[in-house]
This record gives sequence, C-alpha cells and structure tokens, in this order.
Amino acid sequence: MIGKQGGAMLDDQRIRDDTPGIDGSRVFLDSAGSSLPPRPVLGTVTAHLHREAEVGGYRAAAERADDLGRVRSAVATLLNAPESSVALSDSATRSWLDFVTAVPLRPGQRVLISEVEYHSNAVHFLHRGIPFDVVPSDDSGALDPAALKRMLDDDVALVSLVHVPTNSGLINPVREVVELAHARGALVLLDACQSAGQVNLDVTELGVDGLTGTGRKWLRGPRGTGFLHVRPEIADRLTPAVLDGSGAEWTGEREIRPRADSGRFELWECDVAARLGLGAAVDYLLELGPERVEQAVRTRAARLRAGLSGIGGVSVRDPGRDRCGIVTFTVEGVGPDVVRAELARRDVTVTTSTRASTRIDMDRRDLAAVTRASPHYFVSDEEIDRAVGAVAEIAGER
Repeated sequence: MIGKQGGAMLDDQRIRDDTPGIDGSRVFLDSAGSSLPPRPVLGTVTAHLHREAEVGGYRAAAERADDLGRVRSAVATLLNAPESSVALSDSATRSWLDFVTAVPLRPGQRVLISEVEYHSNAVHFLHRGIPFDVVPSDDSGALDPAALKRMLDDDVALVSLVHVPTNSGLINPVREVVELAHARGALVLLDACQSAGQVNLDVTELGVDGLTGTGRKWLRGPRGTGFLHVRPEIADRLTPAVLDGSGAEWTGEREIRPRADSGRFELWECDVAARLGLGAAVDYLLELGPERVEQAVRTRAARLRAGLSGIGGVSVRDPGRDRCGIVTFTVEGVGPDVVRAELARRDVTVTTSTRASTRIDMDRRDLAAVTRASPHYFVSDEEIDRAVGAVAEIAGER
C-alpha cells in the first residue's frame, strides 16, 4: 500500500499530462465543486464499465474483489486510521447522515454547530426536530473555542464541525474543539467534504469521533462516492438507522448480528466502477503526497487571492487566519452569477456560493452570494494570472 509521501516538489508537468481536462485553452478553478479526474481514475472507471458490459456486474465485481477491499485500506491510509474504522458510501452527505442518525440522543440533549454549518446538515437537524445552538465565530471568522467551552454542558451530545466551509477558504480549528467536547462527554463529527484531498488529514492526531468526505471534489474521484470514519472506541455506541445484509448477518428467523466495525454502515449495492475509481483517486493522492499537495494548493490559492486583492472594486471574502484552496470574492456592481458567466465566456471555470448553502455565516456577513474559485495543484501560475486578468476585465467594465 502506498503511504503518505513528503519531501520533494510535485512534478507539475506529469500531473498536467495526467489530466485530460487540461488542454491549454481553459482555466479550471472549481475543484471545490467537482474536480477534474486524472487518467488513472478515468481509466479505472471506464475499464470496469466495459468489463461489466462483457461479463455482467456480478462477475466483473468478483474479479475485482481484492481491489475493492483495497479501496477501504487506501482511505484508511489517507486518514491514518484503522481499516476497520472506514465505511464507503455514495456521498459525504450519506456518510454524515449515517453517523448523525446513529448517535443516541436522550430527551433534552442538543447539538452544537458552527456558523458555517452546511445547509444539508442544518436541514437534517431541523427536519428531525433536533435542538441545536450555534457556536459564535471569533474575530477572525473561525469557530471560537472560548465560546464553545462556555456552551458545552452535559446536555450536548454532539458537536457538528465543518472543517472547511463551502463558501470560503476558512479552516476551522479541530483538535481544540475535540479536547473541549470530549472533556464534557460530547462527540465530534468533522465534515471534511471540502478538506479531504486538499488538507492533510490525520484522524489519530485530530481525535474526531467521526469524519465524512467525498470523492468528487479535491480527491479528484468520481461522483457518487464518499466515506465515513468512525473512531473505534465509540463505534459500539452508535446504532445505524439503516442496516442491510452487508452491515448485519441474519442469524435466525428473528435475529440479526450487526457487524462490529464500521462496515455496519455500508450497504451491499454500490457503483462498483465508481468505487474502484475512488480507490484510484486516493492512491494517486497518496503517491503524490498529501503534505505536498496541501502546500501546492495553498500556494496557488494565495497567488490568486493576492492577484484579486490588487484589482479595484474586487473584495476577497475569505475570513480566518488559516486559509486553504477555496478563494471567494465579489466584484462591486456585478452580481456573482454574472461574474461566473463572464468568466465562463473567457474559458475560466468558477462557481457561485449563495446564502442558501451557509445561511448563518452569510447572514452574519451580510452576503447574498460570492464567486468561488478553487485552484487545485494541477493549475499553473500562468492560468491563475489569466483568471486574475479576466476578473480585472470584468471589474473594469462595471
């Protein structure tokens, strides 16, 4: 199994040659949405689909049984976690829901969330009538540990922490949150949907009870893939809301035996080609080295922020002292949707993040929407400068 690599710089030319979506004519800045897969991922997915067409899905999957098992071990290596703590799913949202619905809540217990909670997470709490309180941010925009400490009590069952929000480059503190929560007996679930693949993750170091991630974003894997890590020490406290014949054994007419490990959260049916593609994506990242990738992404984002900050009428909207690969901004007098469309016309791909996705944070900052750019390690300096120039043109035309 490939381990986490450190040391030398990334081979930019090899990486660009590995990326079919790069042809010199377009600038791709949407890895926070759905990134460009490298050739090994593309080849793995398409080859398995062809094999299914030749021999059928069951036989094709049986032929790759060992490789399917290695997908879980690859994710475990990425997270520095035991393989038995990892469950594979069809999305980060599915994994997040699987964990939250498995947490036993007694009457009167509540959840704490941060101001950058993602809308799908908040919707679930509201839908189920689970009470929650919002932990305020500090002056930098990150979750305020001092405020968290004041709010924690014996009735807090869970702290739902978004590592990197969908609407900015902020990185929330994790280890300090975990230590404070555990001191009061609360669990911590880390939503790593926007950090997995761009920020080096070590669950042993972070100490979180659960972590959820997706394949399609910074990991450069297929859509319809995700994963869940459950800290082994708390696994027996969780009861999945959904079990099938993969997560439990039917031991008698009226009896079942759930799996003892995180496999209890997996369902039998899956997109085998996509799951193999996820494994290829994680292996690709591990070969490059997560530490090197994180540094490369941060460097590119910093270059983009600096360039945008020098344009009159453009405001960079990323809070926090610790920032990652998401860069958000607004152009005075030009709506974010118009900015996105005008950049697309210039072959620069970005997206918009609206109030609906992170309502608490956007309301607090009085923002209806921002333009979101997310340069991955395969984006060149020249492409970043080209994007900056395109934004300058749009700002100059307002």
